[in-house]
Amino acid sequence: MQLSSTLSWLVDAAGEAPGADRLLAEVGARLVTDGIPLAGGALTLAVPHPLVARRTWLWRAENGEVIEAFGFAAEGLAALGAASSHGDEGRRWLAHLAAGPVHEDVVGSGPDGPSLGWIGPRPFTPGEVDALRQVARFAVAPLAALAARATLTAALEAYLGRRSAARVLAGPLRRDIGETIQAALLYADLRGFTTMSESNPPAAVISALNDWFDRIAGPVHAFGGEVLKFIGDGVLAIFPVVGGSPRGACDAALRAVAAARTGMAHLDEARRREGLPPLPFGAALHLGEMLWGNIGAADRLDFTAIGAAVNLVSRLEGLCRPLGKVVLVSGTFAAETSASLIPQGTHVLRGIASPCAVFTVPEN
Repeated sequence: MQLSSTLSWLVDAAGEAPGADRLLAEVGARLVTDGIPLAGGALTLAVPHPLVARRTWLWRAENGEVIEAFGFAAEGLAALGAASSHGDEGRRWLAHLAAGPVHEDVVGSGPDGPSLGWIGPRPFTPGEVDALRQVARFAVAPLAALAARATLTAALEAYLGRRSAARVLAGPLRRDIGETIQAALLYADLRGFTTMSESNPPAAVISALNDWFDRIAGPVHAFGGEVLKFIGDGVLAIFPVVGGSPRGACDAALRAVAAARTGMAHLDEARRREGLPPLPFGAALHLGEMLWGNIGAADRLDFTAIGAAVNLVSRLEGLCRPLGKVVLVSGTFAAETSASLIPQGTHVLRGIASPCAVFTVPEN
């Protein structure tokens, strides 16, 4: 068998692969062309993600398909019988692959290094095993580059959100770099947080904040939005307008708020059973344009959204307590949603030049 072209590709071009899935598929296809019988392969990388410590991609030789699998209990191919995030089809595929002979290499140094594994339709010969080991040695540099990019992306997404992280990675690190976008905005925060933080130990306060953020951020992401900021006990999120019509973004924001209220109701019930007070909150929704980009000092930047729409939604949330409502909606937002809303009159908001028509959602 001849591996020269595969090894040359690993040295010269593999580091530019757009992702782990494409690198795995390309290496697998090249090995098949080189004469090594493969049924499939797997590539596992350690990534500092808040929820997933390691990510594994599975490649199927017969059609070149690659899927990502989660929940592996052990490293590499030792857990090929685990459930895939792709449901029954993924489980059937894993069972098929796991039935074949396995060869796996830890690429680089240390037990937490990337692993590259292969499954054959028959046991690999000593010559084929040597060839696969040689491929693993040549894969050290491109996989290190891939892991570094994956680590950077995961860190930025964890702290900035997926859309904002992509913009930071794509743009220059300079002030005044950004764009004006239209979005449905959501601003929500807890009531009585200052009193709670002064009367409870820090660990209890942090636990309560994490529970609250889980129940507001989860629905935001589930309905296509993105959390831009955690501000003390507050959350600023956006649902960008796509395709010219704001209705989809506004309806998604309303559904996210409804889901968050349901989640908080369950949380409050659990807290009551533990003898803890509930966590009341207020939320405001608005539709408008904002500058989405870099601001800050010359050598310390923040990627965020600023503008009149951001100011209005935060001021509108401040009306929740005096009006006795959990959710308030601006007239601009109300005009674009298909939901049935209840008028609450026109109100002057602190620091906002024009009075704002205010609505709320029907209570169940």
